[in-house]
Amino acid sequence: MPKITFFNLPDDKKQTLIEAAKKEFSSVPLFDASISNIIKSAGIPRGSFYQYFEDKEDVYFFILSEYAKEKKVAFLSMLEKHDGDLFQTMVDFFELFLQEDKGLTFLKNALLNMTHKIERTFDRITGDVEMNENFKELSSRINISKLNVENDEELFHAMQIITSVLLRNLIHAFAYDLSSDSALRGFTIEMNLLKKGLVR
Repeated sequence: MPKITFFNLPDDKKQTLIEAAKKEFSSVPLFDASISNIIKSAGIPRGSFYQYFEDKEDVYFFILSEYAKEKKVAFLSMLEKHDGDLFQTMVDFFELFLQEDKGLTFLKNALLNMTHKIERTFDRITGDVEMNENFKELSSRINISKLNVENDEELFHAMQIITSVLLRNLIHAFAYDLSSDSALRGFTIEMNLLKKGLVR
C-alpha cells in the first residue's frame, strides 16, 4: 500500500508517478523493473519515491489493485446489462481485456509473468479466493436460475473454473500474439462448452 504522503500529493503529481511506473512495468517484468527508470521518467528524486512507496513491488501491486477495482466495476455493470447472464458477461468481459491492451503491455506483462500474488489480485475482479463479502456482492447479481448450481458454494466453485478459463485464454492470446477475433473465438467456444456441459 502506498504511504499517506502519496495520497497527499496533488492529483497531477500522483498521475505522473503512476504513469512512469506503468511505463516501466509495461516494458519489463516486475523482477527486472528499475526504480531508477521510474524516478527518471517521473522527474523525482530517489528519496521522494521512498516517501511514497516501500519499494517497486509496493507501487506495482498498487497499480494492479487499482486496475482490478476498475475491472470489477466494469464486470458488475456488464452483469446488470445482461440481466445476470454470467456466460454472456464473461465473453464481453474477455473482449474488454483484448480491446484495452492495444498499445499497453502492462496487463500483458503481468499475465505472462504470473505469480501467486498477481493471480490473487486478478481473482478479486470476479469474486475472490474465498466466499466473502466480495463474492456475495457478485453472486447477488448473477441470475442463478440460468445455472445448474445448488447453492453459493457451488456457484463459488463454478466462478473459480470460469475465471481460470478466462485467465488461461488471456495468457494464451498474449503469449501467441493472437488477433482479437481469434482469441475471442477460442474463448467463446470454451465458454459454450462449459455452458452446455461436457457429459452427453
